[in-house]
Amino acid sequence: MKLLFNYLIFPGLLFSATIGLFAGWIDRKVTARLQWRKGPPWHQNFTDIIKLLGKETIVPEGASFTFLFSPYVGFLGLALAATILGIAIRSPLQSFTADLIVVLYLLTLPAVTMILGAFSSCNPLASIGASREMKLVLAYELPFILSMIVVIIKSGVAIQLGQILDHQARLGANLVSWSGAIAFVVSILCMQAKLGLVPFDASEAEQEIMGGVLIEYSGLPLAIFKLTKAVLLYTMPLFLIVTFWGNNLSPLVLIGKYIALLVVIILIKNTNPRLRIDQSLRFFWRFPTLLATLAIVLALFGL
Repeated sequence: MKLLFNYLIFPGLLFSATIGLFAGWIDRKVTARLQWRKGPPWHQNFTDIIKLLGKETIVPEGASFTFLFSPYVGFLGLALAATILGIAIRSPLQSFTADLIVVLYLLTLPAVTMILGAFSSCNPLASIGASREMKLVLAYELPFILSMIVVIIKSGVAIQLGQILDHQARLGANLVSWSGAIAFVVSILCMQAKLGLVPFDASEAEQEIMGGVLIEYSGLPLAIFKLTKAVLLYTMPLFLIVTFWGNNLSPLVLIGKYIALLVVIILIKNTNPRLRIDQSLRFFWRFPTLLATLAIVLALFGL
């Protein structure tokens, strides 16, 4: 019963989706204010999900089983990642061996399932979006994994979240070093791409390909994709806090750190134009990858 509560209620599916939807409202509200608009009420994201649940699910002609199946795989995988992170924060000793690797894998599932669903929809615009998303994943995953290698090195070659948190509690946050700071900046840039936000939202690009990967989705599957993005908006900042900034995770401090990263996400989103897919590829394969490699070298020298 306790295990089921952890996965379905707290700190798993329900809690992460609720916080993610509320964080998404903060994003929309701040963005609206910057554009001299009033913005939606606090419950708008919840209302949108409820409306989608009541709408008809339209399956395009020729679509395969993957079209309907993929949203649920990404959502459940991400909810599992949120549960693992929550348990590691609440009880570091309960974390299991190599859970860092498991979370890294689970964080790639939303993009992979979105690609599979778009390709199986038989829509040319969705296929363009899926192609862009695939290239973007290949671009940002390399520097993101390199930045996690920095965390592993600085934590005494630990690949267990509980050990990483314990190391930071004793010796200070990984962020407070040259290698940690550089890797943290790289991770923030990769996080922006994983969230599918400006300037790395070429796979959806409503003005160009009318939603791209999500163009054929409606009803319940679209609601699941929206919920997946909400859970990702909760999980990604939390993951960076655990790996780089985990020296003090008391409730108030943790909320403050999450809000700080959310502010960074919103600022990047509202101060940059969308990059073309070729510009995004060149950007990630050059600057973040080189910076992450430099961070690994510095971490090996104890800096």
